[in-house]
Amino acid sequence: MEVALNYGRGTLPVRLPDGVRATVIRKPEMPVLADPKSGVLEALANGCESGSLLQEARGARSACILVCDITRPVPNGLLLQPMIRELMAAGVPQSSIVVLVATGLHRPNLGAELEELVGDPWVLANVRVENHYARNDADHVDLGRTPHGTVVRLDRRFVEADIKIVTGLVEPHFMAGYSGGRKVIAPGVAHAETITTFHSHRFMADPAAENCQLEGNPLHREQLAIVAMLGRVLAVNTVIDEHRRLSFVNYGEVIASHLRAVDFIRGFAQVAVPRRFRTVVTSAAGYPLDKTYYQTVKGMVAPLDILEPGGHLIIASECSEGMGSEEYVEAQRRLIGLGPDGFLKEISARLHAEIDEWQTQMQVKPMRIGRVSLYTGRLDPAVRGLTGVAMIDSVEDAIAGSVRDSGDPDIAVIPEGPYVVPVWQRPAAPA
Repeated sequence: MEVALNYGRGTLPVRLPDGVRATVIRKPEMPVLADPKSGVLEALANGCESGSLLQEARGARSACILVCDITRPVPNGLLLQPMIRELMAAGVPQSSIVVLVATGLHRPNLGAELEELVGDPWVLANVRVENHYARNDADHVDLGRTPHGTVVRLDRRFVEADIKIVTGLVEPHFMAGYSGGRKVIAPGVAHAETITTFHSHRFMADPAAENCQLEGNPLHREQLAIVAMLGRVLAVNTVIDEHRRLSFVNYGEVIASHLRAVDFIRGFAQVAVPRRFRTVVTSAAGYPLDKTYYQTVKGMVAPLDILEPGGHLIIASECSEGMGSEEYVEAQRRLIGLGPDGFLKEISARLHAEIDEWQTQMQVKPMRIGRVSLYTGRLDPAVRGLTGVAMIDSVEDAIAGSVRDSGDPDIAVIPEGPYVVPVWQRPAAPA
């Protein structure tokens, strides 16, 4: 039997050793919009707890549209031009419309990468497309604090726009429950001080800060509080299937429309599994998510509910851009030097996280449950030791060794990685 893991811009074929029994975990088949362009136009005309975009934009003198950075495969090429044309038809001056890349603390997207991200030369030729820089103090407006004390500083281009629109992909997120919607604002266009506050240890360590969990999630709570400071915000939300085809799109008031998109994806992304496994094989979702080891951690966390304690988690990620930021590399050095417990103890007292150390904190989760092995074709050998996990040259050999050591030929395979969240369906208690 052969399975194909999402890997880079394609797949990584894995021929399973003889005798291995694989449970392949995928989303149920998702509906696909037959005419995505018409689907987008229909969504913009029928708002969720809002008027149409044309109605909402009448009388406005400026607009800011947030888009996710290159790490999210949002179908911007379908979304942006119709939105901008609706804004212009409503009378918003073309020169006062800006598309803002919500980078959070990630690097900017420039040149050919920006062209790929926007996906439409018309957009680049007709409106300003700019990056958010979280460390530029002058670019941000101070809105005060949330009830839980998070300092709220957001990009003034968004805060001061008459029409505020976020776009995004709604999918499981290993800290915030689900991506998209309010998350595109914070951390998307938040100042570094805001991001490092609600990405600190006290938030990340909360049991509710996990995949597919909104209720009680402290990140979600802070994001909702931040949205409430902004007044009227609109959103265009998308869901894609395993082949990156548009399955769902809606538009409307940011919170209501996002929750409707969450309701849609929840039935596909969470997959009930009747047992746990000693061997779990997964991916980092392929391009663009597996460009860095930093993003690869999401693939390690997503399947933890079905990993038997002491089991072996095998993940494939191309890591075409290496480890990630310099700050993240430094956090990984501290993890290696201090060990998982020492690292968590060091960061637990901070009110503000060091930049990107939250991803290292999340990596401790799989490390505490079992053994993690990484297959990668592009990560520089000089930095592989900083991953903190075992390196393997063959997924097939790693599976064979894991099955031999565990004595259990049953394995789980999750080709799409963190876009699928397997949930162990515990057997019912005896009557």
